[in-house]
Amino acid sequence: MARIQDVARDAGVSISTVSNVLNGRAERMTRETLERVEAAIARLGFRPSQAARALKTGHMPIIGLLVPSIANPMYGSIAREVELVAQERHNYRVLLGNTYRSVEKEASFIDDLLSHGVRSVIVISSLTDEGHIEAALKRGMVVVSYDRRADADAKSRIDHVSVDNFKAGRIASSHLIAHGHKRLAFATAAGLTMSRRAKIAGFQDGAAGVATEVIEGRVGSEYGDSELVEVGRALAAQIARRGRTTRPTGVVAVNDMLGIGLIAGLREQGLRVPEDISVVGMDDMFLAPLISPAMTSVGMPLADMASTMVERVISRLADPQIPTAEFLFEPHLAQRQSVAAPPL
Repeated sequence: MARIQDVARDAGVSISTVSNVLNGRAERMTRETLERVEAAIARLGFRPSQAARALKTGHMPIIGLLVPSIANPMYGSIAREVELVAQERHNYRVLLGNTYRSVEKEASFIDDLLSHGVRSVIVISSLTDEGHIEAALKRGMVVVSYDRRADADAKSRIDHVSVDNFKAGRIASSHLIAHGHKRLAFATAAGLTMSRRAKIAGFQDGAAGVATEVIEGRVGSEYGDSELVEVGRALAAQIARRGRTTRPTGVVAVNDMLGIGLIAGLREQGLRVPEDISVVGMDDMFLAPLISPAMTSVGMPLADMASTMVERVISRLADPQIPTAEFLFEPHLAQRQSVAAPPL
């Protein structure tokens, strides 16, 4: 089995140079040196000892990724993007955990990561309370929070990465109004996270001057990520029971999974999308253009957001004293066939 000394000898460089390549610290070396070391690693089939790296650096080359529930494919898409950046740029692995937006589960997962020498985690939560995360920071954990804004009234030691959910909601309702809709609804699951609140506020801001309402579907768990399609179908039945002149002609779904359920449920109730009711989703996940009709959705620059999260983790591992920051990304509208003018 090849050792780091063998790689250094084969590439004609020092052991520290090989170590810098393995630990993602190649920014100061020439391209030729980097390529020579990478070629030697591949030629010798060298695999660094993770235990040895942990002893030297104080942490395992693993990033924890805590998501509400992988049952929502959106979180699978995020995990894939995070893993691509972590592995291809920094030779880090990603360890995934489902937390169901539970403070207790998030805290327990972070404890487990720390006990195994993992010193970095990306938390997708949107919970209003970050006390348990602040506690983890004191124990040496590096944390990046996704899908919630930083608390403006408190100095946080956590980096925050999010799409501008307020603007996303405003884009969705403004798009429906541009098509002539005057009765709008925002469809969501019960249990308001910070991101859901921001989407609703933006939706209402963009729909100022027309009739709006927020309709919530009941879920078995507090935030219901694994039940969103069924929530959409149930809300469709609720909308269909109302008279033609009182039901909304345009509906914004809190995310694409609920929007997909809504479109399916409206079809089951004998209502056509977009001829009878227009639907806009949020996330612009890979399923949105595949359903019938293809769903208009407000998307986000997922690859750029994942890159920012991983780079902040790696940077803070190298220098814990760098100032924390909030990174707010612009949403965009993907127009498809689920929106049209309201029925006459």
